[in-house]
Amino acid sequence: MSLSTTIKTIQDIMRKDAGVDGDAQRVSQLGWMLFLKVLDDRDAEKELLDDDYKSPIPQRLRWRTWANNPEGITGDALLDFVNNDVFKALKELPATGKQAKLAAVVRDVFEDAYNYMKSGHLMRQVINKLNEINFNRATDRHQFNDIYEQILADLQGAGNAGEYYTPRAVTQFIVDMVDPKLGETVLDPACGTGGFLVCAIEHVRKQYVKSAAQEARLQESIRGIEKKPMPHLLCTTNMILHEIEVPSNIRHDNALVRPLRDYGPKDRVDVIVTNPPFGGMEEDGVENSFPQTFRTRETADLFLVLLMTLLKPGGRAALVLPDGTLFGEGVKTRIKEKLLEECNLHTIVRLPKGVFSPYTGIKTNLLFFERGTPTKTVWYYDHPYPPGYKSYSKTKPMRIDEFAPEKKWWGKRKETDQAWKVSIEDIKARSYNLDIKNPRAVDDGPGDPDELLKQYREAAAEVDKVREKLREELAKALGASAR
Repeated sequence: MSLSTTIKTIQDIMRKDAGVDGDAQRVSQLGWMLFLKVLDDRDAEKELLDDDYKSPIPQRLRWRTWANNPEGITGDALLDFVNNDVFKALKELPATGKQAKLAAVVRDVFEDAYNYMKSGHLMRQVINKLNEINFNRATDRHQFNDIYEQILADLQGAGNAGEYYTPRAVTQFIVDMVDPKLGETVLDPACGTGGFLVCAIEHVRKQYVKSAAQEARLQESIRGIEKKPMPHLLCTTNMILHEIEVPSNIRHDNALVRPLRDYGPKDRVDVIVTNPPFGGMEEDGVENSFPQTFRTRETADLFLVLLMTLLKPGGRAALVLPDGTLFGEGVKTRIKEKLLEECNLHTIVRLPKGVFSPYTGIKTNLLFFERGTPTKTVWYYDHPYPPGYKSYSKTKPMRIDEFAPEKKWWGKRKETDQAWKVSIEDIKARSYNLDIKNPRAVDDGPGDPDELLKQYREAAAEVDKVREKLREELAKALGASAR
């Protein structure tokens, strides 16, 4: 049975369980199980290489002890063991001894993890299917990396959980252009499930790592912060899958809470690559961590200010931002003025609609800048749809090879039908409005009427589905309260 079939079977088993409701809970449930399975497989590998290695997880709680035997504990006994022994002990795991850092990682992962499954028999079926995967076998690990990304992509259909996933083509293009080097600290302060960090790890390994000592430098250079428990769990597992032995630099925290004035030189990094949640609003009080001039509750705007603070002089950053930040006024204008005065905003890649569909249909942009010198000229590149595309979708996502023209243009820039430049004087004259359209773009009108009608019908059908789901959830909630 293929790995993709195995994962699909696991998801189908979970759908039978009365306690697991929706894609987000299925992925969360699969997340902590995968974490323990992956960690146990990596422990087994370390034990073969190092006679003195000892896992931070007590023997009775290790995956191999209670989960490996297909005829092992099941039913109510399994549920009781998981809920009242495994979870209780791992939430309170002491961070002591040689593996103190790894123990702290395990404890942080389980701090907000939850077992949704209500059937111990179905849980045993899931465990047995997971045991068909050997994460120490190179072919399984390689295949699973692709499947893991598909699991994360499935979150796009799980309401606002879609904010955890950035298309691989976008993360890879950003990392390729920023080009993190060996020894440079790489941070994603809104790391979600770790897509940017995985791309950075793979990029540095491929380009620069040739020895064990260099690999050790890479291991120390990767940093991430994620405030929500489910993506933090998935990111930590993702790091272990990509051979980051102790992902203690993946913090479960809100990067925006710490006052900006408290950051010092030791907090600054060489490279930041990120997709901060856009359209989100922070809770009351978070904005007070920022100077009065830049106070807002819009998440993406606050992250842009944070990035400028966390970059070392000469440091490089790239992030995804919606159109609203580019043309917004008020606080947004002051933030953009600061960006252009303190950093060289050298490139804005304008993406078409649908890159983040179905999470959001709004247009987005990739901003690339370096800290330390003011902006003189901003280059724009208008990324087109591939031939034959009207939009992107789950079955027709953006592909990395679409960025080949940008990569070819990047080092030897000149104005083309897709690329143009704007001086800082022109930007100031526009009151720092960065929403500058392609001067060579051809307006081909509203589009084909049949195609527009088709898009309208598809949108209406999607609205009907959401409305029906809300009705069902409301009915369920009212039924529960009546009982």
